Amino acid sequence: MSDDLTTGLRELAESGQMPPRVSGTEVRRRAGVRRRRRRTAVAAAGVSAVTVLGVALLLNLAGPGPHDRPSPASTPTSTPSTHAAPSATVYLVGRVLVIGDRALPVSSGKFGTRTPTGRMTVTARRDITTQHGKALGLAGGYGFKVPWVVELRSADGTSTFLGGLTYDSKAPGNYDSTNGWIGLGVDDAKWVYERLSAGDVVVVEDGRGTPVPERTSTAGRTPPPADGGSGSGDGG
Repeated sequence: MSDDLTTGLRELAESGQMPPRVSGTEVRRRAGVRRRRRRTAVAAAGVSAVTVLGVALLLNLAGPGPHDRPSPASTPTSTPSTHAAPSATVYLVGRVLVIGDRALPVSSGKFGTRTPTGRMTVTARRDITTQHGKALGLAGGYGFKVPWVVELRSADGTSTFLGGLTYDSKAPGNYDSTNGWIGLGVDDAKWVYERLSAGDVVVVEDGRGTPVPERTSTAGRTPPPADGGSGSGDGG
């Protein structure tokens, strides 16, 4: 190529180049500024997230505010009874069962086979049942029919029953003749049977020092006083 052509091409190339708008030093400075801005933004975002988390934890630890707390339960106006009132009470020493306005003569367990005491619950009722003689405190192996039976059970599992004393009609109110169950006259036993239901409470007490109510009877007779006899009676 001729020198003239080379010179012309160089001049044309130089005339087409645009000088840079900023110097290299300025470019590097601006890049540094942008990096610092990005770091500052990331750091600020991290601080904000930590602040929000701390506030949330503080609110949770502080618990609900006064408007968020549940209202206190209303104070009961009365204390509920822990024991239901008994439907009947038996006083062993006085040989009497009190139910309603009646005081009925009974015969209970002999010495050595005393009737259990305490609060008892009616668990079953049977209009008649057959009991072995020994289960009733009698000698011999005969079976005896006991009418108007009311079964009782205490909290500790001890059980006994009320029923009509058919084989010794003089015992109720006079002397103890059973091996632990509570015997009444047949008519009185029926009257009690008709008034007690499953779940009713019967309290059996020793009755020492308790005034004996004046006895009545559904049979329309006047029973003898409690000290009218002292025989143990085996009902044989």
